[in-house]
Amino acid sequence: MNHVILKVRSHFLQGLTVDLTSYAELAVLLVNRKYELRSLEALRDLLAETGRTEAAARATRRDLDAICELREELTGVFESASQGDEADVVERLNGLLVRHPVHPQISGHDGQSWHMHLTEGGRVADTVAVGSVMGLASVVTGLGADRLGICQAPPCRNAYLDTSSNKSRRYCSERCASRANVAAYRARKRNA
Repeated sequence: MNHVILKVRSHFLQGLTVDLTSYAELAVLLVNRKYELRSLEALRDLLAETGRTEAAARATRRDLDAICELREELTGVFESASQGDEADVVERLNGLLVRHPVHPQISGHDGQSWHMHLTEGGRVADTVAVGSVMGLASVVTGLGADRLGICQAPPCRNAYLDTSSNKSRRYCSERCASRANVAAYRARKRNA
């Protein structure tokens, strides 16, 4: 009897998914705003910019300190991925998952229909940590650790998510890609 119930539930839930991409993108923003994210106002702006207005209103200096610490740990995840060290990526993410356990909750806010959030209670930093870590874990388990990277355009060290169909992304933005291509072209011309 239990097997039948599980099969029905499994079949029913197949069409239901939680898109964790926005959470993974939050992790990228945290890593890339290393120099900008130094004040409580900057944290509140980032949260509001990503649609987390309630969290922005509740953010404290303690949250900022915890998020800055998290940012350093997330940077390590992206650096390991960029170096092709998948085992280290997984080890780092597993450590973060243990420290920031997931507490899913149904939420409806800002005129949106019911949807899942990973954490609503607790400190803002807890919500940001859980979302960022789960988002990256989802990318790694669903697409592979090679979908996380650090921009290859010197001196940029921004993180990126590679969501391209052919896993070809090497730069954080079109600007860095163009700059790297121009530099490579000029180097070829000098050496010719």
